[in-house]
Order: sequence, then C-alpha cells, then structure tokens
Amino acid sequence: MSLKQTPLFPMHLKYNGKIIDFGGWELPVQYEGMGIIKEHNMVREKAGLFDVSHMGEVFINGEKAEDYVQNLVCNDVKTMQDGQVLYSPMCYPTGGVVDDLLVYRYNRHKYLLVINAGNVDKDFAWMKQNLLEGLSADNVSSEYAQLALQGPKAQEILQKISDTDLDSIKFFWFNPSVKIAGVECIVSRTGYTGEDGFEIYVKPADAVFIWEEILQAGEDLVSPVGLGARDSLRFEAKLPLYGQEIDQDITPLEAGLGFFVKLNTDDFIGKSALVKQKEAGLQRKLVEFSMLGKGIPRSHYAVQKDGVAIGHVTTGLHSPTFKKPIGLALINIEHTEPGTEIDIIIRDKAISAVVGKGIFYQKKTKGLSRNK
Repeated sequence: MSLKQTPLFPMHLKYNGKIIDFGGWELPVQYEGMGIIKEHNMVREKAGLFDVSHMGEVFINGEKAEDYVQNLVCNDVKTMQDGQVLYSPMCYPTGGVVDDLLVYRYNRHKYLLVINAGNVDKDFAWMKQNLLEGLSADNVSSEYAQLALQGPKAQEILQKISDTDLDSIKFFWFNPSVKIAGVECIVSRTGYTGEDGFEIYVKPADAVFIWEEILQAGEDLVSPVGLGARDSLRFEAKLPLYGQEIDQDITPLEAGLGFFVKLNTDDFIGKSALVKQKEAGLQRKLVEFSMLGKGIPRSHYAVQKDGVAIGHVTTGLHSPTFKKPIGLALINIEHTEPGTEIDIIIRDKAISAVVGKGIFYQKKTKGLSRNK
C-alpha cells in the first residue's frame, strides 16, 4: 500500500527532510544540516516549525452537541466557553483509552475534535457509534493542513505576518478567523512541546505558502523540525503518546492524567470503571525515572525490582535538555515513591535507575490558565 503524503510534503523534500514511514505517512524524522538534537534545542531556545497535517479533525454539529461531547470524553466540557480548547482522554467502557484529544468549542452546538493521526479511522468510528440522534459528525481531516510553530520566539515570528494581536489568544484558547500572510486560518495557542506556541489550521492549498511565509518571517529564529525532536520535546514535558503512555489497556488514572478525568460531573463513557478503579486504589502508575547506571532506556524495556518484574518502560531516551538518560515507566504502585531504586533491563542486564518526583521539564507556555 502506498504511503500518504501531507500537503507540505514538497517542503520536506525542499528542506532535505529524512523521510520515514510514520503510521502510513511519509514524514521527516529530521532535516539535513540540523538533526534531532539541534532541532530539539532550536524549539527550546528559539522556534521550530512542524508539519502535523496528519492529525485528524472532526466537527460535531447539532443541538445536543454539548451533551454528546460531554458523554464522549472524561473532562468537563460544560465548563468551556466559546473559543476555548480543552484536553481530554476519551475512554472505552472499561476505562481504557480510545485516544486523547483536543476539544475546540465554537459554541454549544458546534465543536471541533482534534485527534491523533494513527487513530483517525478508529476514533471516528467510535464517535459515530456513540452519536446522538440529530447530530452530525464530519471527518474533515482531508480539508485541513496543520502547522505547529513552537518555542519562545513563536509569537514574535507569527505576529509579523498576522492581522490579529496574538496576545489576545491565551493558552488553550483559539481564534477561528486569523489572517496569516493574508490567508484565513484557525489559530490556537496549543502545542505538544512544553513551549509557548501556536497550532495553525489552513486549507491544504495554502499550506506551502504559510510554511514559507513563517520561515521567511522568522529568518534565523526558526527552522523546520521533524518527528524525532517532536517526540523528545513532548517526552521531556511529560505529554503522553498514544500507544506508549496510554492505550486501550492503560487508564488515564494509571497514566497520571487524573486531573483531566472529572468523576464528579455528568456520566461519560468509562466513568463507572474509573470510579471503581479509584475507589479500589491503583495497582500501577506511570512514573518518571533517571538512569543511575550506563544505558539508554527504550519503550517496552522491562522494569524489575530485586529481580522481580514490576512493569515496563513506556518512553525513554537521552534527554537533549538535561543531557542524561531518562524515562517513563508504568510500574506496580508499591515501587512508585520518589527515590525508589529500580532496574531497567537493557540488553539482558539490570541497570540501576531511580524514580523521580513526577516532572521533567517545567512547561513554559504563556497565559497559563491551564487545562492541560
């Protein structure tokens, strides 16, 4: 089966991206002349431009849209105002995670749900399966390209070519009508890096133009960034990745996402299972750890304590920011206290690590009225 290409694929070729198969898409893992570490540091220090057009977009329209989305996700949609964005897991009745997504509220009758690229078909089928009568769910993923401009210089760069005062877009809010270089866009102050920045939704035909305009406006303050640095950046900010920190067998409570699970609100899919899990007490939990011995932890490596298996690594790497090997692991609850020593099994050897306090990189987003 041939791989899919985003509208920005010509830009990845122009800027010498190293193209890989990412869930059926041809996307750059890094760009020539930079590499993952330099791209990572560029986002932390200046700004990086990402192609995230493979993400999915679904519009929910109708009189009962608010009730439907409230039942679909774990967070409290009814607290939202028009123009606000909300992060939430979406669960199965078992409490396992279908996906995590962003909810954009236009009004009580219109919502945009932004979902992970590899889950678009599965998520949309789930949404339709649970759709209320009189509502429409429209998968418009092919009608949007999505760019993410992330980093401390992101606003300075984007403001040069925007007709809107970007200070007016607070963290986890959006404006559905912003002109960038004269092109109509949806712009939200959201991202997946732990830095300030924006996600820009635009018609596919305008994507290349917007990409080039941003790079020209940013000059030496911005560079294209690939999937490699996108993963290391989100990991340092402890933002979950579906299939690693969360999946159908891992609940949001186990993944440390309890803040986004509102068990004291209306009923939602999976609520009863999560209530039972919380009342019974968690048996395992996601923790962050740092290596004490030599070795780099990787996803799915086994974790042991005194020679007994206690869980597995979900994500691990040599951190470009902290310049040491760190990781996240889902392990038995009795070993999750900060300071607990555990062993990561690397090439059949037990390498010492220590459980941390629950955070790596302190997020540096502007206007933190945080709901993520």
